[in-house]
Amino acid sequence: MSRLGTIGGRLHRGEISLNFVGRQKLWYSISGLILVISVVSLLTLGLNFGVEFKGGTVFQFPTKPGTTTSDARAAVADSGVVKEDPIVQKTGAGWRVQTESLTSAQVTKVQETVQHRFGLPKPDDVSPQSVGASWGKDISQKALQGLVIFLVAIIIYLSIAFEWRMAVAALIALAHDILITIGVYSLVQFEVTPSSVVGLLTILGYSLYDTVVVFDKVRENTRPLLTTKSMTYSQAANLGLNQTLVRSINTSVIALLPVAGLLFIGAGVMGAGTLKDLALVLFVGMLAGAYSSICIATPILADLQERQAKYRDLAKRVKSKAGSAKRQSRAANAEATAKPAADGPESEPQDTVPGEEETDAATSVGAGIRLVQQGPRQQPRRTGSKGHPSGKKKR
Repeated sequence: MSRLGTIGGRLHRGEISLNFVGRQKLWYSISGLILVISVVSLLTLGLNFGVEFKGGTVFQFPTKPGTTTSDARAAVADSGVVKEDPIVQKTGAGWRVQTESLTSAQVTKVQETVQHRFGLPKPDDVSPQSVGASWGKDISQKALQGLVIFLVAIIIYLSIAFEWRMAVAALIALAHDILITIGVYSLVQFEVTPSSVVGLLTILGYSLYDTVVVFDKVRENTRPLLTTKSMTYSQAANLGLNQTLVRSINTSVIALLPVAGLLFIGAGVMGAGTLKDLALVLFVGMLAGAYSSICIATPILADLQERQAKYRDLAKRVKSKAGSAKRQSRAANAEATAKPAADGPESEPQDTVPGEEETDAATSVGAGIRLVQQGPRQQPRRTGSKGHPSGKKKR
């Protein structure tokens, strides 16, 4: 059995425990800091929307090896018709340059300039594509509608299958994942494309899947609590979280490995494109989802549940019972420690006053001598009829 499997078995049996629920303030502080940074970034930097959302013209063309990003940007800018700074991305053996919306004459001018700069056979080797902002707007509206329907369905399902507090905790963790993912996009200025929107909707399902698995184990552990009164709701929830911890880690790692491969291939080999946009949002969202399902969703659930009177009373009883057991244990240990000290070693002789031992010995010897000496003196005298000791008559 692997080391991780051994640890997982001990976690499941409760032999060892990581106190995730008891340290909720730490997790809340970490998440709060990340969320504040994300919100500030969104308000100041905003999002880098792709051409599909704001409209524009995209040029794709091949180049010779050794061409840099600055060379591709300068080739388009030198046409004299582009006012804004072009966005340049590497695409395998060529380049993808995004500009504002251009007219047909301006597009032709850019094609000719790029052709002469890189020595392309003909202007048609520079492929233009005009994209309207309405297409991205339609995609965004459809995605928003799908998100609302998804959230409503999740609330209904979790409220029926589990309870409404679990639904609330799961949705808070879900909002946490979405906001962090969008915040990372804002911080690093990843381009937001329709593929990014699709990936964002995908991570919602992944995040909820892991959270629901943990909640199912928590429900199993907390169901008999009010009868057994053996632990608090937070302790039972933390036990359930530990029992599914290794599974959550394995699931997250297995899910992230292929996404990381897609991200490497999309960004490092093929350059910018749909593959890169999809992999970026999936990677960031899955990391946030793995963290929230362990450190956010279950602690929030425990906090919501222990607001109920029955679980508050249960916590008081368990705490009182634990305190009584500790006091009894300390008293037993103190008694066991004090008893040998009071009795002392059995083979150790009692203390005597100096000279007392010799006096006692002499007294014993003297007493023995007196007993021996008293023997003859106490024997009865033999007297005859005439008073002689031998009893014979005196002649």
